[in-house]
Parts: sequence; structure tokens; C-alpha cells
Amino acid sequence: MKPLFLCYDRCSTCQKAQKWLDEQQIAYEKRPIKEQNPTAEELAAWQKKSGLPLRKFFNTSGMKYRELNLKDRLPQMEEEEMLSLLATDGMLVKRPLLITPDAVIPGFREEQWKDALRR
Repeated sequence: MKPLFLCYDRCSTCQKAQKWLDEQQIAYEKRPIKEQNPTAEELAAWQKKSGLPLRKFFNTSGMKYRELNLKDRLPQMEEEEMLSLLATDGMLVKRPLLITPDAVIPGFREEQWKDALRR
């Protein structure tokens, strides 16, 4: 199974990650996060597989995050509410997002991606 690579083409970190994948000659399925927003069900499964707290899936540097004042609101939110909110807009989701059979990694950190893609 090819890794799933969720990205936003205008995001410089996504561009860097895609360039890295291409340089490593890794075949992947690319999914535009803005046009094909992850569903709440996908996000719940990915969060569980990642072992990370759900708040790590939020794009904290995005305009939408700031507009919705999520820095102050997230600590009081239940997980179901967070999942529903993330599923409403791909721009709220931290990107790029790499999904392999054994790992889910929000954000691009080369060493983590290498490890996940070796499994």
C-alpha cells in the first residue's frame, strides 16, 4: 500500500515534504487537504494510530485557527467536538500529513518520515 500524503500545494512545508518524497523515490498517493478534507472518522482512526493527542492535529499557525480563537477554546473541548471541527475545514488540519500502514505523522520531520517509511 502506498503511503497517503495529505498536503496543501501552497504550503512551503508541504512542498518541501513532497520534494523529499520524490527525491527518495517513494511512491505515494497525494490528496489535497483543502479539497478533500479528512472526515471525522478518518481523523479519529489516524489519531488513534499515531498515539498523539488530538490537539497535535490542529494547524496552530493557520489563519482559521486564529480566527476561531482555538488556542483558548481547545483545552475545554471534548474530543468529539475537536474531530467535528477538524472535519469541517482541511485548513485547520496540520499539514503535511503522512499516513502509512503503521504510522500517522502530522507535520514534516524528515527523520520521523524516514522511520515510518522503512517499516
